[in-house]
Amino acid sequence: MVYKSNALVEAAYRLSVQEQRIILACIGQVRRDEQVTDEVLYSVTAADLANLAGMAVSDAYKELKEAALRLKRREVRLTQEPNGKGKKPKVMITGWVQTIFYIEGEGRVELRFTKDMLPYLTDLQREFTRYALSDVAKMTSAHGIRLYELLAQWPDGHREVALNDLRRWLQLEDRYPSIKDFKLRVLDPAVAQINEHSPLALTWEQRKTGRKVTHLTFTFGPKKPTKAAGKAPRTPPEKRKGGKLSEAEMQALARPGETWEQLRTRLNRTSAEID
Repeated sequence: MVYKSNALVEAAYRLSVQEQRIILACIGQVRRDEQVTDEVLYSVTAADLANLAGMAVSDAYKELKEAALRLKRREVRLTQEPNGKGKKPKVMITGWVQTIFYIEGEGRVELRFTKDMLPYLTDLQREFTRYALSDVAKMTSAHGIRLYELLAQWPDGHREVALNDLRRWLQLEDRYPSIKDFKLRVLDPAVAQINEHSPLALTWEQRKTGRKVTHLTFTFGPKKPTKAAGKAPRTPPEKRKGGKLSEAEMQALARPGETWEQLRTRLNRTSAEID
């Protein structure tokens, strides 16, 4: 399971799909029953990621090292609410990891989260979001993973998000200024990934203020289980043994008072209906 504070879910940052997989795989290892310090090392291998994402291990090896190196430089912007009246919110800019190791020849990464990041990952008693890592592991859209987290915050199956907030959380303030391009490049692929790879079925619609799209409304819920395949039709008796029934089988199938001829006629009619 992945546990994040709601503040981190709504933080502003951008990570690639592989970077998110590394971070989420390590977050999933954070112990909730003991104090965690910034000295703890978390480890993830290419084989782990390949197994999670359903991809070839060789492909995971290629991406792991590059993603690990980029992670050290990634920033997170978290808005901290003021303590006391008259104070304004402040934004903390920090990194995900303070140290990261790539072990050559093993396809393995070890990392330590920054001290500033730990309060958003550990000892969470309220205002947090949790979901199974497998819910997003097979997604190939970084925006799909982020959108899934934002939906997981609201288990009642409905969430309205201001478009400007979503742009800020995804750090897309200056990209895709047209709502048409934003839907084409960001929103539609993310929704498709959630519907394909996660346990949720998701629909959405836009809301305008005046003539401008200002909000997106998401409606979602667990996917309906597929109907279990019906039992295979029983092979009619007349189809067995080359189409011939033994006298004992005929007697077992006969209805009270039914003659042999009536029985054969009924069984042949049943066989024709099944065919």
